[in-house]
Amino acid sequence: MDREAVRRLLADLAAGRIDVDTAVARLRSLPYEDLGFAKVDHHRAVRTGAAEAVYCPGKTPEQVVAILARLAHHHTNVIATRVGGDVATAVAAAGLPHAYHADARLVIVRPERGEGVGLIVVAAAGTADLPVAEEAALVAETLGNRVERVYDCGVAGL
Repeated sequence: MDREAVRRLLADLAAGRIDVDTAVARLRSLPYEDLGFAKVDHHRAVRTGAAEAVYCPGKTPEQVVAILARLAHHHTNVIATRVGGDVATAVAAAGLPHAYHADARLVIVRPERGEGVGLIVVAAAGTADLPVAEEAALVAETLGNRVERVYDCGVAGL
């Protein structure tokens, strides 16, 4: 829930469109929602401007999907990193609107180009660095930035 959502909630309460119990139920997930296996940080976007990213290793595909679904309920551009094929398949099967970038091991749920800060250069020394470099580039682009990629610029490429 972002600041505008809190304002709308309080306005609905003040106008009598919802009762106190309904408002309390909605606020209960602030700032964290406990899924039993993970605490989802719904206020990360308020604090940083971007929703919490989900680091997938160590989580089951079902856990990743549950976390992504809860985040996507409130946010666009929900990012899952180090995504394996099993997680990508589970996200697709769950029907979450997403973009999957296999080479970058990245899933973006509810992708929507943001408003960035300008140009970001992503540089990578060699071939082994390409997945993480492409992950960084795609996240930066999703958040609305222009990205220039400079790959294979390590010692061997000089």
